[in-house]
Amino acid sequence: MTTLQDTEDASETDLAKHDEEDYVEIKEQMYQDKLASLKRQLQQLQEGSLQEYQKRMKKLDQQYKERLRNAELFLHLETEQVERNYIKEKKAAVKEFDDKKVELKENLIAELEEKKKMIENEKLTMELTGDSMEVKPIMTRKLRRRPNDPVPIPDKRRKPAPAQLNYLLTDEQIMEDLRTLNKLKSPKRPVSPSSPEHVPSTPVENPSQRYEARIEEGKLYYDKRWYHKSQAIYLESKDNTKISCVISSVGTNEIWVRKTSDSTKMRIYLGQLQRGTFVIRRRSAA
Repeated sequence: MTTLQDTEDASETDLAKHDEEDYVEIKEQMYQDKLASLKRQLQQLQEGSLQEYQKRMKKLDQQYKERLRNAELFLHLETEQVERNYIKEKKAAVKEFDDKKVELKENLIAELEEKKKMIENEKLTMELTGDSMEVKPIMTRKLRRRPNDPVPIPDKRRKPAPAQLNYLLTDEQIMEDLRTLNKLKSPKRPVSPSSPEHVPSTPVENPSQRYEARIEEGKLYYDKRWYHKSQAIYLESKDNTKISCVISSVGTNEIWVRKTSDSTKMRIYLGQLQRGTFVIRRRSAA
């Protein structure tokens, strides 16, 4: 009985050892298979034929191409924007250059015209007042020198400088004064009682009458009234002409008015308003 039990225990021990050896063998086989698979994947990775590697590389390539396309689009848009700005700045520079060139030409023409007008006025003034500007020689009596008298020493004093004209009036004021001088210098004919000139006429404005006119802070003070830009007025002249105007601008020594009939502009100086050459009256703007 004891012998049979020992035999059964020995059989069970051998079976357990056999199962354990099989498990170890199977585990070793699994390890070898997994190791072989990893080596095979590593070999495929090095060769570039691994499926997972190819899949990820394809995804990276798509991302790279997308970024490259976006960069090219951004470059194209930025280039177009820079070209548009360049064309815009170039046109603005050309326009500014043309405007400055026209302005410079107009300023030079106006300056030359002003100089030309001044020269013509000087010539006209010299022609009209030439007789009064001529230096007449002083008549002196020369006595005969006696034999014992000393030889006279010539006078070496400096000769007087020629007279110069300093214009403190405007061109219009000078021309008006010259016309007044010409009227005063013209000879008056005797008037007979029966002639038309003897008939009494309407009283003429006194030339010595003065009006108060000045410009302060861009406004005109005339005849105890203030006038400003865009104000509707009546402009009366010495020949009783009445013109409907609007003050277009107020300068430092003159005003510009625009006729409502034909929109032409006139320049009126303070001196003309002070002397009564032109008279300003208010009118309704309606």
